[in-house]
Formats: sequence, C-alpha cells, structure tokens
Amino acid sequence: MHLAKIPKKTPTALTDEEKRVIKALLAEGMRNQDILTLINYERTASINFGRIAGVKGNADITPASAEEVAFFRRKKRSFDPITGLNLYGDERLIRAREAMALAVTIFNSGLYRFKTEVFAVLANIAWTYLLHERYERSGIPPVNADGTTFALSYMLSRPDSPLSKGIKRNLLALKTIRDAVEHKMLGRSDIKWLPLFQACCLNFDKILVDWFGSRLSLQHELSVALQFGKPELEQMAQISAYDLPPNITALDALLKKNASTEDLDDLEYQFRVVYTFDSASKGKAHIQFVSPDSAEGKTIQNVLQKFKIADDLYRYKPGDVVKIVRKATGRLFNMSDHTSAWQSHKVRPPSGSKTPDKTNRDFCIYHTAHNDYTYNDKWIELLVGELGGPVQAKPSGSDVV
Repeated sequence: MHLAKIPKKTPTALTDEEKRVIKALLAEGMRNQDILTLINYERTASINFGRIAGVKGNADITPASAEEVAFFRRKKRSFDPITGLNLYGDERLIRAREAMALAVTIFNSGLYRFKTEVFAVLANIAWTYLLHERYERSGIPPVNADGTTFALSYMLSRPDSPLSKGIKRNLLALKTIRDAVEHKMLGRSDIKWLPLFQACCLNFDKILVDWFGSRLSLQHELSVALQFGKPELEQMAQISAYDLPPNITALDALLKKNASTEDLDDLEYQFRVVYTFDSASKGKAHIQFVSPDSAEGKTIQNVLQKFKIADDLYRYKPGDVVKIVRKATGRLFNMSDHTSAWQSHKVRPPSGSKTPDKTNRDFCIYHTAHNDYTYNDKWIELLVGELGGPVQAKPSGSDVV
C-alpha cells in the first residue's frame, strides 16, 4: 500500500474565496488589471482576464465582506519571496523547515553544549510536520480519533509510509536517542552519532524538495559550518575511541542490535565518507573526499584493512562489557554470563591455553604485556542483539507535536 501522490490543483479554476473577493473588488471599482495582479501573486497557475469577466457576469456569486477582503490581502502579503511558502497556508512546512534549521544551527554552533539532545528533539519535530503535510495533501488528515495528531513513529509504521527503509531506520534511531534524553546525561555523545545526524539532514532536504519543490531546499541556507580552528582528525579519532561514557556506548549498541551490515552501510541510515590526505606543505591538511563505492574508495578501504589492528579498538575489559550490556538490555547479565558467551562463540581460548593469542579478532584480542583480553564494540552489539530486552521508551503518542 502506497501513499497517494500529492494531487495537482486545477490549473486556472478560481476558488470560492477568490471568486467572492473578485466580486467585492469589482464592486469597489478596482481596475481589472489590478485585481488580476493581486489574484495571480504567488498563485500556482495564473488566471487571465476572462476569469474576472466570468465572475463579474455571475449574479450567483456573493461579494466577500470587508473583513474577508482585508484577510485575503494580508495572506497575499505573507508569502516568503524565496520559498514561496505562505504564513497562513503552509504553516506545517514553515515549521518543518525552521525546526530542522534550528537543529542544525544549534548543533553547528560552538557556543552550545546541549547538542545531541536538541538535535534529536528538533529533528523529530521537523519530520513530524513534514509528514503531516504529506498526508494532508494526499487526502488523509493526520489526526487520531481522540483529536491528537499522528506521532512520527506511527507514520513510520503505517503500510502507506512514503519513506524508504533507510530513512525510516535513521528516524527510528533518532527517536530512540530522543527518548533516552529524558532525565539522562548524554554528554560527549555528539561525535558518536554524527553520521546519523548528517544522514538525517540530507534525507530531510531531499524529501522536502522531492515532495514540495526545489524552492524549499535548505542547502543554500545551511550548507557550510565555519569554525575558528582547524579540524584535528587524530584528536577526533581519540575522542571517538575513549571519551564516551558507558551509557552512550550502551545506547549506541542498542541502536545497532537489529541492524544488518547492509542496513549500517545504507547512506540514508548513516552518512559516511572515505577521505585521504593530499600532498601539502607543512601545516596544511588537504582532505579529499572519495565515494566509498568508487574504485578508488574500495582501494583505499582495502589498504586501510591491511594495517595492524590497534589495541585501542578493543577498549572494553570484561567488567565494562557486563555493565554496558546490562544497561542496554535491561537484563541481568554478569561475569559468569559473559564467560559463557565467549566460550559459546569461541571468541578466545580457555584460561591456561598455550596459545592465548588465538582469538577471534572480530570481537577480542589478547594483551601479552598484562596477560588479559579486551573486547570491541562489535562484541557488545552481538551480545545486546542476542539478549534483546525491554527498551525504555515513551508511550506511542509521546512524540506528537
């Protein structure tokens, strides 16, 4: 089942409101050419003088009141000259664009620290308004029987949802993050979910343009984020590796627990790029972006995979894994359970083995210096996916705007 296409308006048919306003303006003695200019301003399809003549000769049309004419003039003065949106007729789309613009502006600003939470909340609002307008124009009022409007999660689950699988997964991840905001600290999580947020922005602009026209694009208004310092890629990598508290790692594992490799590689779910450094003089870092699917991108990926696996990619001790999995799933999970898990999956050899380094490096490595094992994010994701468990979320109507 697919959502019906947005119906096109009849090219030159006058609305009842326009007919009554024209009748009133004619009675005031306004010239036909001035009436035509007023009616045609920002109209989807312009009319000609014949339509005005038809109204003039139709005795069945009742002239609009002075208040109705004044309101009609006010609406005509309320069009945005860039987007063509009207304050009275396109309120949902105006709010959708402004909510997403606020989300990006606050996230890009160096003055604020409340980034992840604000972005997740405002992006949820932006997409809700956007989908409300889509359903309304398709002849389906986005209103429940109790008078509340459709929640974003409900619109994503409907069989007539007009969004792709990747976009829906991205928005459900944003909703999960938003639900985790309440009464919890998400500090230092901004960099962890940059790919999700970037994909959300690109998806929003693409859908906005596809459904409602190129004039509404936010690309030219929010295309570049300026900074007062040069990006230190090595520093960013270190932050990503070490500067994340357990609750952030647990939430990230929860987002990925049911995702396949194909899902995670979907650019509509999370945005990714492959980058290389060009030759440059000292102090200048030129970054060249390459498509991951191109021949050059695949070559770069193959080269990167040949490097020795760094110990910092396996940063979780068994106790850390137990805490994170327990928090992410809400299930009882202890050290004994963890031992059973690595034994079942043959992740590492048993204690006392003559070859302690024979681990499954997809999940675990052995440290000769201190004779122990550490685990990576992929291992946590596997455990969370197997255990499942209750996800603390708000009621179905909680994301109603």
